[in-house]
Amino acid sequence: MRILGLTFAGSSTPHRPEMARFLRNTLALPVSRVEGVEADLFDLPDGSVFAVASPGGMGDTARSVGFLVDDLDAAGRALREAGVETGPVGENARDRYLHFRAPDGELYELVERKGDAGRP
Repeated sequence: MRILGLTFAGSSTPHRPEMARFLRNTLALPVSRVEGVEADLFDLPDGSVFAVASPGGMGDTARSVGFLVDDLDAAGRALREAGVETGPVGENARDRYLHFRAPDGELYELVERKGDAGRP
């Protein structure tokens, strides 16, 4: 498995509209739209994304961190071979991803950009 960096961080909150306004207006983060994502997305200069969802909008988590990988299928196999349970592969217009629960009990995800985006 080859981790390329952090690509995604997300938060779910009942104050989603207020948080989205803060990110857009106060922090001046550009809004991003990706088909198939039910959250307000904001692009960061390093190519990563911050998402704000409604409670339950990101599944079984209030916070989410995504690790960028160069080969999601191989990375998923490596996790399963190490005894880590993974969820199914999901996708949206930009990414393929899978969730897993780490030894700390928290949910994380591996993310592969579709096409050449995000590959070295």
